Amino acid sequence: MTNDQFEIETAEETLRAAMLASDITALDMLIADDLIFIGPDGSVLAKSDDLAVHRSGEQRMTLLQVQEQCIRVSGNVGSVSVLAHVAGFFKGHAFDGRFRYLRVWHKTPSGWRVIAGSVFALH
Repeated sequence: MTNDQFEIETAEETLRAAMLASDITALDMLIADDLIFIGPDGSVLAKSDDLAVHRSGEQRMTLLQVQEQCIRVSGNVGSVSVLAHVAGFFKGHAFDGRFRYLRVWHKTPSGWRVIAGSVFALH
């Protein structure tokens, strides 16, 4: 594992913990201001959308257990594929299932930031 891969792996773990805790401060630091994220329903979300659902309590994760992770780095860009068992609540509805995430990380002077991502529910 390269140093960049290790840094992204560490950032991924920090992101996982921040998502579980709805830690807005940590999420704000990890997510790039110009984030493009595709939700499980195909919607296109920005950083402000992601932070808003955590801030309001509309999204609350109770479990985010990584089952598989693959990290690739090319220059100052890294891509991560994650298979995870995720449970929680979204807008008053419980969910529990396996999800595949794809995140693109960009190395900035202040560290790695998520610039793009998507999540897909597996059945």
